[in-house]
Amino acid sequence: MKAKRVAPPEVAPVQIGDTRYEVLHWGRKRGLPQNGGYIRAFSAASGDELWTLQVYQTTYDPALEEDVQDVFIRSLKKTLWGGKLKVEDERGRRYLVDPAARSATPA
Repeated sequence: MKAKRVAPPEVAPVQIGDTRYEVLHWGRKRGLPQNGGYIRAFSAASGDELWTLQVYQTTYDPALEEDVQDVFIRSLKKTLWGGKLKVEDERGRRYLVDPAARSATPA
């Protein structure tokens, strides 16, 4: 029997102004193309989901089990300037998310 990967890390939500941001680990359960790599924005007042953003893309090798190829977000923090978010994945790659533009770039 092959070992499965460990569960993704728990990542605390971050609030900037009236919006709370959370990591979405299980994107495929929502019909998205991959697990890991997504954040969601919520209204802090109502709890309603506002949008979902794919921060990075995971390319899957069809010859390998998919679950061991998933790459999850391990850190979500707000920057000290400009109302942006810093994201780090399990491989140590870093991204800067601009919630106003709903965009992510490598940092």
